[in-house]
Amino acid sequence: MENPYAPTHPEIRDAVRALCVKFDGAYWRNLDRERGYPTEFVKALTEAGWLATLIPEEYGGAGLGISAAAAVLEEIQRAGCNGAACHAQMYTMGTVLRHGSAEQKQRYLPKIASGELRLQAFGVTEPTSGTDTLALRTTAVKKNNSTYVVNGQKVWTSRAEHSDLMLLLARTTPREQAKKRTEGLSVFLVDMRKALGHGLTIRPIRTMMNHNSTEVFFDNMEVPAENLIGEEGQGFRYILGGMNAERILIASESIGDSRWFIEKATDYAKERKLFGRPIGQNQGVQFPIARAYAQTEAADLMVRKAATLYEAGLPCGAEANMAKLLASEAAWAAADMCVQTHGGFGFAEEYDIERKFRETRLYMVAPISTNMILNFVSEHVLGLPRSY
Repeated sequence: MENPYAPTHPEIRDAVRALCVKFDGAYWRNLDRERGYPTEFVKALTEAGWLATLIPEEYGGAGLGISAAAAVLEEIQRAGCNGAACHAQMYTMGTVLRHGSAEQKQRYLPKIASGELRLQAFGVTEPTSGTDTLALRTTAVKKNNSTYVVNGQKVWTSRAEHSDLMLLLARTTPREQAKKRTEGLSVFLVDMRKALGHGLTIRPIRTMMNHNSTEVFFDNMEVPAENLIGEEGQGFRYILGGMNAERILIASESIGDSRWFIEKATDYAKERKLFGRPIGQNQGVQFPIARAYAQTEAADLMVRKAATLYEAGLPCGAEANMAKLLASEAAWAAADMCVQTHGGFGFAEEYDIERKFRETRLYMVAPISTNMILNFVSEHVLGLPRSY
């Protein structure tokens, strides 16, 4: 009988792992030291077609499902690489695909698939609103029938310096004039190559991990009206539509991170000898590794469930959110365990553990925090009163 729990898409996993071998720890350590962007790595993934996994074949992509994209990102992380440099393209392009016009899809998606254009920047979060997206203040005012004028600020807009396009959420109707709380926001596809220096300013933010984070300022930046995605005022709904995919893909990356930590710790515990025997013979070392493994396997099942529901076109908001929560917590537990197993060597740069330790911690906060996921489950699954 075929094992229904075997890793999905084994041929994709093998190919991605083979590509990642060319980008070893030294490559990532150098980038981390200089806060550099992995241009060569992103180029290799693009040329191999992996970043176009979800783009339909008619636009030059592979036309595969979310489980295939999840396999790509999991294996990138499991190989010790960092998919954060390019993962946004996989889920942000979905807004264009689902809600863009036929002309917009034909204009942008083939170039995104080929790598001629990068769609890596997602302008949503603001300094004053954080995860309260409906309270954002960036405005887009229609100047005439052909132009919107954008003013405001975004923060934690990762990869803005390394992207050609930005998916931007801005208020087109004042909050007090919107018919519904969720209306009045619109989505635009901003060509940053044209806007930079013409109302668009990008400033890097140095953070604990090399995530290429920035804050972005809009000062009377003009955006062609033809770059509006879908209907004016319906942008919040469009953004929400892509969040389940985002949650599933980020969860897959966390699973990959967790498996990297477990493999690293297991190998070290077998090889490292103290007091005349391998440290892995001691239960004090064994048990944390075994617990991390159990957590990871359990989280992986939820990721698979969410991906299966998503591909079937069924509601999966609860599953996608829980997958992200469980996977990020499993990865963080595995990271902590891995440092403890290595002792002092866990902090040594050459082992790559401290780098991955910093990188994996991010996903309990972004792109949505653990507490906000617990709010969602409490209200929408358990029926408890809304807490925010």
